[in-house]
Amino acid sequence: MKNILKIFAILTLLITFGSAAKISGINMPDTLQNGLILNGAGIRSKFFFDLYVGGLYLKNKTSNALHVINSDEPMAIKLHITSSLITSKKMMDATMEGFENSTKDNIKPLKKQIDKFISVFKKEIKDGDIYDFVYTPQVGVKIFKNSKLITTIKGIEFKKALFGIWLCDKPAQKSLKKEMLGVK
Repeated sequence: MKNILKIFAILTLLITFGSAAKISGINMPDTLQNGLILNGAGIRSKFFFDLYVGGLYLKNKTSNALHVINSDEPMAIKLHITSSLITSKKMMDATMEGFENSTKDNIKPLKKQIDKFISVFKKEIKDGDIYDFVYTPQVGVKIFKNSKLITTIKGIEFKKALFGIWLCDKPAQKSLKKEMLGVK
């Protein structure tokens, strides 16, 4: 009888934790290889179309957006593209708008880094593509597409602007910001 109760308890835990990271049919990992944990994840949508699932990964969970933006510690954002409506041009335009919002229209000091980042989206974007933006202090933001390293962009100020796209006062989508911060 004790073994049956143990098995039931383990299955209950597995079901609870397994479903916590599944969003819109996408399994967001609970942790990344570098030990970061999923802080929260949600859906970026526009006009009733789901465009991507975005997840925020941190060392320690928090719902404080300013802390995340300003922290000089390892963190990552994972975007899982879920729509063929996302084109390279649309992604580049939306990202530039996000940087403008994040920097309060002061992109000039980061123009070179922003242009380098946006160039990552020049290659065709397909439904199912996964982008990882992984920040490490003294290294910068490593940009991966489908687990392949594309480039690295140095600087804490760039990292702040990048994470601000989703977490600033004028984020890409307010509901996604709340979900990434674990606020329901």
